[in-house]
Parts: sequence; structure tokens; C-alpha cells
Amino acid sequence: MEDQLLEMLRGQLADILFGAVFLFIGLAASSLAAIRPRRGARLVIWLGIWSAMYGTGLLFRSPAVVAALPRLLQTSVPYVNTLIAYLLSVVAMSAFLELSRGGVRPLIKILILAEAVIAVVGIGWFAVGGSADKFILYHRLVSDCGLLVLVTVVTVKKLSDKFLVLFNRRVLAAGTLVLATEALWTNVLHPLHYQQSGLSSHLAFAVFLLSMGYVAVQIILASEHRLLAIEDELKVARDLQFSILPAAVPEVRSLRIAVAYRPMAAVAGDFYEFIPVDGQRVGFLVADVTGHGVPAALIAAMIKVAVQSVVSCAHEPREVLRGLNRILYGQPRDQLVSAAYLWLDTENRKARYSAAGHPPLLRWREGKLERIQSNGLLFGVIPETDYPVCDLSIHSGDRFLLYTDGVIEPQNASGDSFGDRKLEQVVRDNQSRPPSKLSEQLLSEIRVWQSASMAQQDDITLIVIDVV
Repeated sequence: MEDQLLEMLRGQLADILFGAVFLFIGLAASSLAAIRPRRGARLVIWLGIWSAMYGTGLLFRSPAVVAALPRLLQTSVPYVNTLIAYLLSVVAMSAFLELSRGGVRPLIKILILAEAVIAVVGIGWFAVGGSADKFILYHRLVSDCGLLVLVTVVTVKKLSDKFLVLFNRRVLAAGTLVLATEALWTNVLHPLHYQQSGLSSHLAFAVFLLSMGYVAVQIILASEHRLLAIEDELKVARDLQFSILPAAVPEVRSLRIAVAYRPMAAVAGDFYEFIPVDGQRVGFLVADVTGHGVPAALIAAMIKVAVQSVVSCAHEPREVLRGLNRILYGQPRDQLVSAAYLWLDTENRKARYSAAGHPPLLRWREGKLERIQSNGLLFGVIPETDYPVCDLSIHSGDRFLLYTDGVIEPQNASGDSFGDRKLEQVVRDNQSRPPSKLSEQLLSEIRVWQSASMAQQDDITLIVIDVV
């Protein structure tokens, strides 16, 4: 009896060993790809599922393994084997789909759909008591068609260059030819009831799996290199963007100025600039480009250049905004710009303010917060437009706040915006603190308002000006 048992195990040893290896590789590859998704990760996941299914099929075809299973699992083995028999090609062609592009993709999708329909019918037929092999011939026909497409596209260089995303065609072509030769040979011999050694099938599948894995790793590494290159370029862009912002606040008699600038991403669409005329007069510009990232940052850089053309009329907010609008009009229409401009003349105790679709200027005076609105159209809507100007007097103790909507729009976990009311509360609670401390406190309150799991939702720019 022991000799018979050893003989049985010896005959099944290859299936058990290869099955365990393929199952482990499949589960490990799928888990790693799911944990750290990158370009090419879906290909690894499909390959992992394919390997795990193939390995499970080998193990469940071994009587010794099945005999070691609990009785409840033993009854499910025929169903699992049927599922694998019909669905293995669906998974295989889904992996191939991840490598394809262009006109071959619809063909692969049709083959996947046909295989899925046959699988549903075949598995359903078996579940109601029919034969598991009832529709297996149709399954093999579609599988062979898919294999023929794979072999043709991979081995013909012109086709692979046009229809596949590959960095090394020869490796995949070699693996595909090995698998195709073995699979077609098996499909020819199976109807003739010829018993072929399973070792060749296992080795052929291992060779193909390694070739596909090699291709997937190449795609992932190329993606990593691209990401690193993009990160380096964004760092340079960030440094350049900060270089176009004022290096320091201007020294103006009777004014205390603080600035807070917090980009949401590496580069931002917010921009601010000072236009100092002398020690008693200065203009403050804050702008916010719609959108985020590099496109918005490019428009913000254009504003820096455009400001140089309106320096001569810094004392006229209307002309400053009209000049900027003329220059920025004609840029991509999805990149509109809001802006606010405040001119302060401490010698004559006067201020002038105008804006282009921007949040209101805030003035804190004698325990009361005033919202000063004097808005025209956003930059870029029409080439010529007017911007109304609000003339103000300034007194000692006045506090002005210019900001972008990144200050008031952040939301908490409940979806409530920080809003004007919360902003007013922070200003009121910190009325005796200097501008720099108010800026720090406001940024801190915004961070607390947002959920800890949420990243910053928009670029933030804030200029606080005290008249002393």
C-alpha cells in the first residue's frame, strides 16, 4: 500500500510542485501590483491571476491534493476546475489586451466577449447537471483564434510596432512561440486521446509567463523613470515659479505687510506682485488662474511679464486691470484669470481698489469687517472691458486682506466650506496680532478645518496689510 501511495505521489509530483509555484507567484504578483499601482500594474495583475488559476488547476487535478482537502472543499473541486477551464483564456486575453493598442484592441475585445459568453453557458450547463465538456470545443476554437492573433502580432515586427506597447519584442516573441507550439500541439493530440506528458505544458507556460513578466517589468520601470523625470522637471518649474514672485515685501512708510503663499501642487496658478512707486505709494496685485498645475502656472508667469507693461499707471487700478486683460486675452479659453488690485497712498491717506471677478477686499476697521467689492469681468473673456474703481480713505489701525478663493473654499469632512464667516472669526480673534501672525493663524485654522486625510484643495495666497 505504501509503495502504491509513493508511486501515485511520484506521478503527481510535477503537477503539485508546479501548481504550488504558479499559485504563489500569481498571488504575490497580483498583491504587489495592487498595493503599488503604476503603469503596467494591470498587466501584472492579469498575469498574476492567470498564474494563480493555472496553478490552482494543477493542484486540483492531483488526487493526492484533493484527498488532503476538507470534505466540503472536495465537493467544490469539480466546479473550480470547470471555472478555470473556461475562464483561463479570458484572463489570458485580458493580459494581452493590456499590451495592445490601435485596431487590434477591438478584435481582442470581441474574442474576450465570445470566450466570456461560452464560459457562462458552459459553467451554467455544468451547474445544472450537464457535462463539463459540453461546450469545451467552442472554447478551444476561440482560444486558438486568440492564440493565433497573439502569435501573428508578436512575431511580425511591423504588426508589433503598430499594435503593441513593447520595449523588447524578441523576448515576448520567443515566449509566445514556445507557448503557441505546445498549446496547438496539445489541442491536436487531445481529440485523438493521446496522453502527453504534462511537464512540457508546465515548462512552456513558465517560459511564456517569464517573457510576459519581463515585458511588464520593463513597462513599469519605464513608467518609474518617466515619473522621476517629471518630478525633476516639476521641481525646476517650482523653483522658477518662486523666482518670479517678489523676493521680499516692499518697505513703505506706515504699512506693515505679510504674505502667505501655499501652492496646492508643485506649481500653482496663484500669483501676487507689488508695484512700489516710492516709500509712500505701492500697488498690490493678486491673481488666480482657473485650474491647477503646469498650464495655470504658465499663465501666472505671463502675468509677471504683463505687469511690467502697466507699471506706469500703477496709481490707476482701472488701467492696470485693463492692460493686463488686453495682454491675457486670446489665451486658451479654459484658462481665465481673476485678479484684484489695491493701490495705497499713505502720504495722502487714500486707497483705490478694483477687481476682475475676484473675492472681495476685506477691511477691518474699528471692530468691524467690511467686504469691498468692485468687480469687472474675468481676464480673457473679452478684449476690452471696464473695471469699476472704489475710492477709499485709510486710517491708522486699518487692516486690509487680499486673498484668493483657496482661503475660503476648503471643505471639512462634512463638505462645509471654510467660508467668509470662519474667515471673519479668525480675523476678529486675531485683531491685535501683527500681519505675519494673523497669516500663520489663518493657515493653521484652514489645516484644522480640513480632514487630516485630505490634501490641500486649492492654491492659497494671502496678503495682509496693516496701516500703522
